[in-house]
Amino acid sequence: MLQLRSRFVRRRLTRLLSTRASNVLSALGLPTSGEISGVYDGQWKGSGDVMSSVCPTTGEVLARVKSATPEELHVALERTREAYTQFRLVPAPRRGEILRQIREALAAKREDLGALVSLEMGKIRTEGVGEVQEFVDICDYAVGLSRMMNGRVVASERPGHTILEVPNPLGVVAVLSAFNFPVAVYGWNLSLSLAAGNATIWKPSPTTPLCAIAVTKIVSGVLERNGIPGAVASLVTGGKEAGEAIVESRDVELVSFTGSEHVGRIVGKSVASRFGKVILELGGNNASIIMPDADLSLAVPSVFFGAVGTAGQRCTSTRRLYLHKDIASEVLERLQKLYASVIPGDPLVDGTLLGPLHSKAACEIYFKAIAHLRGSGARILTGGNKYQHLESGNFVEPTIAIPKSPDTKDHIWKTETFAPILNVAIFEHLDQAIEWNNGVPQGLSSSLWTRDLRNLGKWIGPSGSDCGIVNVNVGTSGAEIGAAFGGNKSTGWGRESGGDSWKQYMRWSACTVNFSDEAPLAQGVNFIA
Repeated sequence: MLQLRSRFVRRRLTRLLSTRASNVLSALGLPTSGEISGVYDGQWKGSGDVMSSVCPTTGEVLARVKSATPEELHVALERTREAYTQFRLVPAPRRGEILRQIREALAAKREDLGALVSLEMGKIRTEGVGEVQEFVDICDYAVGLSRMMNGRVVASERPGHTILEVPNPLGVVAVLSAFNFPVAVYGWNLSLSLAAGNATIWKPSPTTPLCAIAVTKIVSGVLERNGIPGAVASLVTGGKEAGEAIVESRDVELVSFTGSEHVGRIVGKSVASRFGKVILELGGNNASIIMPDADLSLAVPSVFFGAVGTAGQRCTSTRRLYLHKDIASEVLERLQKLYASVIPGDPLVDGTLLGPLHSKAACEIYFKAIAHLRGSGARILTGGNKYQHLESGNFVEPTIAIPKSPDTKDHIWKTETFAPILNVAIFEHLDQAIEWNNGVPQGLSSSLWTRDLRNLGKWIGPSGSDCGIVNVNVGTSGAEIGAAFGGNKSTGWGRESGGDSWKQYMRWSACTVNFSDEAPLAQGVNFIA
């Protein structure tokens, strides 16, 4: 009787899952009924709290995921450490070959993974697929890097001596990722970490566990086929307690955290208290500045994408727009026409430009910000409401507002609101706009639209933007993988992806070698008894 009832419950769960969702999960080998194991350390398990993955478009429960118990987390950390002691001995070019195979496996599932990102996170399909492509691209980058992770030879002042700067694998890297990029941020870290010879333990956002499970299945399959312990890329789903345990663990050499400034401050202090390494990717309160000489046919669509893309839920989303007084009216008129053309709806449907906010809590933050704007006398040019015909999902109207004051000390300007709200101010001189750009606590991305080389020079120079990303005639959103990605000030100073970011994943040593018959001291010190 119990077996019959269990079979009935499984069938009922399958039927409750929409065909749309079932097809996406099935394409990636994810169960469409029952509970899913959310812990991987070479074996799939999970007997902790059950977390629900909820589709932000429809409100349906996509899956119930079994998270890690404290004991399972402890074991996962141990097995990740053990896997590291083996993997660090694998030659770097061989690690690169494994990364190449991971790249091929991801590329083969790019469309399916992109659809899952859209289903679980809410971004439109082209952005979901683009996010997976970013993981593919960083794998390509890391494959080449695996043969180029070089140290340096430094000239010694002492005869018969040479100095080497030698990189070695660092240890265990923990990746705590956010909901808005449930695949790419892990990809940045995993690719560089594997190339460096480290093991990685991933704790994804508790609201996007399915993306993490699907990616881990792909990665672990490649590792195991190559005789590499699966725990080189471990996964632990869970909530705040799991994150705290990982951050506090002395078995973790480097913590990469993506999330809010508030939590990032806690993470940074915790890791620093045990003298660990940390990469922080925190708030972005990004501004675009449009000069009167700008090509508006380029600037306006880019601002539109920056503010509305991913429903304003990118860390690089455009949240502030500073317009020169001579072109302000024209830019706002063009922008409002584009906003009026937005097609909201199911992110998996072709033609949709605006998906939902990720959660009900995000909707509350949006409406709280709108209420504050209205209460402070701001002029709402467009938006500010919920889409009434899309009541089952977390759909809100992209909003353009002109606050009463451009004072960056005001809460409206200095606080990042993770929603499609664009605040506008009008300036007379570039210096004024740069002052506003730099006047907020965050310092991630910034953009200047101009055709004047003098403006360009000032913008990227010492008296220009103080952000980690300083663009010219390119929007704030949509960075490529080749350069280091990250921000300054309260964004956390972390750098990931390209450039010299890989050096953070290494243990560096200065090695002085004496190949002479003498043992002179540096700086000419004479210490002979």
